[in-house]
Amino acid sequence: MSSKKTAVLVTAGVVAATGVLAVVAVPAAADWFGKRHEQASSYATGAEAKSERASVPRWLPDDAKSVRYVMRTTGGDRLLKATLPSTELPAECRPATTDGAKKPDLSASWFPLDAQGQATARCGAYYAYMTDTTLYAWQDDKDWQDANRSGTAGQ
Repeated sequence: MSSKKTAVLVTAGVVAATGVLAVVAVPAAADWFGKRHEQASSYATGAEAKSERASVPRWLPDDAKSVRYVMRTTGGDRLLKATLPSTELPAECRPATTDGAKKPDLSASWFPLDAQGQATARCGAYYAYMTDTTLYAWQDDKDWQDANRSGTAGQ
């Protein structure tokens, strides 16, 4: 085989390998980059969640079970799921409409994609709703910033 043909084959191989690498590596890097400031945690109870992580809302009942939590470390975006002892929202929650509910900016396999349209309450800076005894709640970064300015964050 001539050196010209060899050079063409080697170049074609390098180009093909680079293309495959770009197809695989770029999406993986983008996913890592987008989620590098997210932390996910699970706790047996609300009391455990609040003692382990100061950013878990104080209105979450201590006797909540199976608490799942995702937070962005660079702002106030949060997701929360917990099983409560009854079908009632925590006492600190107030009725709200879905009209002003913001779409969660985070995602988790256990958090409903249609949460925005389900909100029935505001619990501090969180939007929330219940499905039987399961509480779903999320906080938007801008609402978190506003709550921090007004001194109501974490309530």
